[in-house]
Amino acid sequence: MTGSSDLICVAAIAGAFGIKGEVKLKSFTDIPENCVKYGPLYNESGKIVLTLKSHRLITKAIAVIAEEVNTREEAEALKSTKLYISRSLLPEPEDDEFYLMDLIGLDVKSTDGKRMGKVTAVHNFGAGDMLEIKAKDTASFFHPFTKIAVPKLDLSAGRLIINIIEPDETEKPSKL
Repeated sequence: MTGSSDLICVAAIAGAFGIKGEVKLKSFTDIPENCVKYGPLYNESGKIVLTLKSHRLITKAIAVIAEEVNTREEAEALKSTKLYISRSLLPEPEDDEFYLMDLIGLDVKSTDGKRMGKVTAVHNFGAGDMLEIKAKDTASFFHPFTKIAVPKLDLSAGRLIINIIEPDETEKPSKL
């Protein structure tokens, strides 16, 4: 296995499934089953966590049988483990497409030209992708990754432009 900088997170272990040691995976790939089609799944340090024998789709997840897991307790012990594959196994993105990991390390400027820092991570807390941006002498901040919030992305130049929209203090939040 190559170094951790070559790894792409494709799934996470959601816990055990059933009583015979099946492992429940939450897929992070566009097509859920794609997370299991590239061979063994590694942890973030590059150690094999799961060598898959079989898999099946279940409601909002994938149940897998792996060589390394024989009991429900072993499957539960792996809960929350992120699973990775080597980026070299993935197809090259089409024109105007990219992997989210390609954003990490990009320089960030605002639409008015102010240097804002570098992208250190991309997160999804459930409401869409968020860029974590770290400026040189300040704490990290989050910025939405949408077309309006990031109007320009230039991977070949190693930068992106963000549109910072300040909240209107006079506007009251809507009631649910």
